[in-house]
Amino acid sequence: MEKAEFIWMQGRLVAWDDAKVHVLTHTLHYGVGAFEGIRCYECEDGRSAVFRLREHLVRLDQSCHILGIESPYTVDQLVEACLETIRANRLKACYIRPLIYVADGEMGLGSAMVNPIHASIAVWPWGAYLGDEGLANGIRVRTSSFQRMHVNTLMTKAKATGHYVNSILASIEARRGGYDEALMLDVDGYAAEGCGENLFVVRGGRVKTPPIATVLEGITRNSVIDILRDQGVVVIEERLTRDEIYIADEVFLTGTAAEVTPVQSLDDRRIGAGRPGPITQRVQKEYFEILRGRRAAFSQWLTYL
Repeated sequence: MEKAEFIWMQGRLVAWDDAKVHVLTHTLHYGVGAFEGIRCYECEDGRSAVFRLREHLVRLDQSCHILGIESPYTVDQLVEACLETIRANRLKACYIRPLIYVADGEMGLGSAMVNPIHASIAVWPWGAYLGDEGLANGIRVRTSSFQRMHVNTLMTKAKATGHYVNSILASIEARRGGYDEALMLDVDGYAAEGCGENLFVVRGGRVKTPPIATVLEGITRNSVIDILRDQGVVVIEERLTRDEIYIADEVFLTGTAAEVTPVQSLDDRRIGAGRPGPITQRVQKEYFEILRGRRAAFSQWLTYL
């Protein structure tokens, strides 16, 4: 990771190496915390803009609400803090990581109700999460032996720190097996999502994506659905089986980190022609055009510095 100069913590900027918490920080032990992944892009006109900043921070606030903790800052305050942190680090493009966490104080499971709640925002330069090659030509995916958790096991609408143990186990398994990413099924055996991405499947000119009941309601997912429908593509939200993916014409994953990444194979079955298909290429191109400020349509998604 390439370090930036400052990290925002509890309302002030501190040097990157001084942004520390106590070893008894509650969230470190128990995983009760909420975070977001957001990106800032350098636009065609030389300005920088954050993609769907407010929507991400609203979801962060909602994640805290689901977890039963209260963010110490309003959405408006966090919007300004994110912009302040980017400006202070003089970055034209970066990844943004806001985190709301339960600080140290009492220990034990119930201590999240009494310990202070703190906030931090880190920013740093970060390229394509699944690699430039994967973004251009597609990635190899395997079905994980780990399932996406049931909606009443953990709250799937919260982007919670502890939830990602599930994803990390699946990701390690896939990467150790020589794959780029894992596909996670839900507890009923239907395709749910990647380790940190939403899933889209193209067949017969129509696009299907799993409903949000068992997956995180991705902001990039929602953006891509809007783009596809604007392009006249039919998008259906319904359950998918693994073998539907095997015989799909195209498959792609979406997320703030992954952006729009094509899938070339699942479980060593080639998807379509084994390279990005026309719908994937078209939506990927339009997505990046919007991010670079080249489209009047959806320009409301950009918050300029």
